[in-house]
Parts: sequence; C-alpha cells; structure tokens
Amino acid sequence: MVGAGLVGQRHVDAIARSQDAAVAAIVDPSEAARQFAEEGGYPWYAELSDMLAAERPNGAIIATPNALHLPQGLDLLRARIPVLIEKPLADDATSAGELVAEAEAGEVPLLVGHHRRHNPIIQAAKEKISSGALGEIVAVNGLCWLYKPDDYFDTKWRTQKGAGPVFINLIHDVDLMRHLVGEITAVEAFQASAVRGHEVEDTSAIILRFAGGALGTLSVSDTIVAPWSWELTAAENPAYPETQQNCYFIGGTHGSLELPGLRSWAQDGVRSWWEPIGQSRADISKADPLDAQISHFCQVIRGKATPLVSGTDGLRSLQVIAAIKQSADDGVPVEVTPGAAA
Repeated sequence: MVGAGLVGQRHVDAIARSQDAAVAAIVDPSEAARQFAEEGGYPWYAELSDMLAAERPNGAIIATPNALHLPQGLDLLRARIPVLIEKPLADDATSAGELVAEAEAGEVPLLVGHHRRHNPIIQAAKEKISSGALGEIVAVNGLCWLYKPDDYFDTKWRTQKGAGPVFINLIHDVDLMRHLVGEITAVEAFQASAVRGHEVEDTSAIILRFAGGALGTLSVSDTIVAPWSWELTAAENPAYPETQQNCYFIGGTHGSLELPGLRSWAQDGVRSWWEPIGQSRADISKADPLDAQISHFCQVIRGKATPLVSGTDGLRSLQVIAAIKQSADDGVPVEVTPGAAA
C-alpha cells in the first residue's frame, strides 16, 4: 500500500476483509503512516525504493498525491509489479499516457481506481442498458451537488490548479458515463468560482456528446447544500449520509433509468405521452465496491481476469476531464479524441 492517508487506509481495510489478499507493506514517509503500520502489524517503509529493495509484493496500490502517481507507477511497472492507481491515473493526460505505454511495453497489468464500476448497482445498470431494454440511448443527465465545509480547504492544494470538483469529483461521474453510455467525443463547459474565489472552479456545467449519438449534461458544484451526488445517494462510503435520492438519469427510446435507485420507466403498449407509464425497481444487494475491486485485482494478478478499469480507461476519462477544463477556459466546444499511450 503506497500512501496511507484516508483513501489508502480504506484500501487497507478492504484488504483486511479480503479472503484473497494480505498487506505486505505500507509505504508512506509520514509519522502517522508509520504508527498506522505499527498498529496493524505491517512492515513500514518511508520510500518506495526502500520497499522495492527489500520486498517483492504480488501487487501494489498507489494512493498518494496525484503528482507522485507517475514516478511511483513507473518504478513499480518497471519492477514488473501489477499496479492499481487511485484516480486520477496521473495529474495530466501526458503523464497518464506514459504510464499506459510502460504497462503495455512490459505487459504488466495497470488498473485505475474508478471503484464505482465494481458496485453491483452499476453492474446491473450496465446489463440493462446493454440488453437494449431502454432502446437507443438518447440523453443522460448527471448531478454532483454537495457542500464541502470550509475546513476542507485548509489543505492548500485543494484551492489551487489541479484541484476543484471537476478534477476531484466529476472524474468519477465521467468514467461512469463512459462505462454506461459509451465514449464521449465532444464537450462544452462553463465554470465559475464566484462563491469561494479560489484559483479553481467551485461550479461547472457541461454538455456531452457521445459516440453513439446520445447527448448529456453534467452539473457539479461543491458549494450547494443538496442530496444529489453519488457520494450521498449510493451509500458506498459510510462517511457520507445516505439521502435515498438519485443523481443520474439515463433516457432511451423505450425506457429510462434512475441511478443509483435502479428504478426503470417504460410503457407496455404504445409509446406516447398520452399513455400511462409504468415503473419497476431492481432489487440489488448493496456491497462495498472497494472490496470487489480488491478481489478483482487479485484475479488480474493471477491472470484469471482482465482489468475492468484499465490504464487506457483511466487515460480516456482523464482526457475528457482535460477537455472540459479546456472548454471552460477557452469558451469553445472541444473535441475529444481518445488518444493512444504516449
């Protein structure tokens, strides 16, 4: 486990619950991480190079600041150790491309921590959409409205370029839209920082065009007191209160779907706004997607599965985020061309 902050510790907890994995070592120079490792009985190293000189784990998870993803990821991939890197894959698309290229050249598995794809809710939604039950997907709408308290921004980097809710939060929503609806080929975005006045946006509105012809809208803000975000609706993380609302709406020519509630709307007979419309709800057991992600990572390491969220997936989601930021900065629509590794 490279990085033992809040996210890293959640991964360690998931590994502890797993029947397939165990923590080989904690890598993090902080005193808090050293104490965390000592309390858990895990070997501790201040630097990744020290761990690599002493240990050869079957796999590694990176949950460090974004700027460290590239050098640490390259060190592990060059050591031929499969890697799961927390989202975003890197702090820019160029760096992400370098990681993908290294993984492909060495034929080493590279996974990205877009853990929401492992949620049974998303798996059920993917199956429903792929089955054609909704018909041709025409439009999608996603909300990521939440309020981050003032002390969240006491950590200075959260107010500076490279942070902001588009990069920190919306990248998860973008990845799910790509997973459920298909590749995003163009974006147009607007942003504002009027509430807090930081270097980065606090609110953004985005229009999406998908390769299959669907159009979409995404709205993100960390200055709105509201119940409509994946964090507050999906009950994935017990740190967030569950609101029992929905934040994604996916519409097709034969029906529509709300997420994460998995309520579907359709008409049995004539499709018309004059006719009654029925609803149904899928009953899916809730599960922590981090647990499923660990199990999947183990299967990938053993050669029994291919990555659900590959390095290329992480790169493409990052390219969409970069296009959103570029469009908001330049005031023009931006085409998204999924690029190969650098």
